[in-house]
Amino acid sequence: MNQALKNKTFVIVGGTTGLGLSAAKAFVGEGARVVVIGRNAESLGQADATLGQAARSLVGDATDPRTAPKAINLAKQEFGGFDGLYHVAGGSGRSVGDGPLHEISDDGWRQTIDLNLTSVFNSNRAALRELSTLGQGGVILNMTSVLANSPAPRHFATHAYAVAKAGIVGLSRSVAAQYAQQNIRVNAIAPALVATPMSDRAQANDEIMSFIKQKQPLDGGRIGLPEDVDGAAVFLMSDAAKFVTGQVLTVDGGWSISEGIE
Repeated sequence: MNQALKNKTFVIVGGTTGLGLSAAKAFVGEGARVVVIGRNAESLGQADATLGQAARSLVGDATDPRTAPKAINLAKQEFGGFDGLYHVAGGSGRSVGDGPLHEISDDGWRQTIDLNLTSVFNSNRAALRELSTLGQGGVILNMTSVLANSPAPRHFATHAYAVAKAGIVGLSRSVAAQYAQQNIRVNAIAPALVATPMSDRAQANDEIMSFIKQKQPLDGGRIGLPEDVDGAAVFLMSDAAKFVTGQVLTVDGGWSISEGIE
């Protein structure tokens, strides 16, 4: 059976839990070798046990500009190459002061932007520097959100987060244009609400879950699962997408074309 990512080596930023770990499993299943980055040692242990010998793990903070270069160097040392990067890491800033614009604290703004946008700047810059040096082409995939262009203000009014996710789209498209002549592809995936640790608040709220049943009507109306996003990630990281760059693939169960219940 053909494997879409056979002999490829990727770094996954935020690859030890949730969407990132699910993608790492899918990548390994398609023949890739991966280096996954996580913020704590506990999640690394789970990733190591799940992914096996085709993976290496690294503790690191995606907001630290030194983290992605370390992971890329580890990929080269352990697997002999580097073909691309998938940036999944990010998260809600609600607990630090994100919310509707008139309520966002200065610190909430800074922390949310750093976690969700500066981290992508850090990883993408490191990947582009390495891919440019290698001169072999490559691929970068970033995680944005439907909230970047399809707001749901009643239940998901976190405006610094939305700004950061929109910024990822702008960064991905502008970088894709700049580096296409080097055969470096840059794309993004925009999921809606997915069952991960980040969405625990929403999953525990009956009103929000009722809204999601209407807002994400595909497959009976439900919250997304991490594996719902894996196929898109595998495709965009693979040679099957070798003529695709500067695109945002929305994987949202119908969110962006549905009214929901507000």
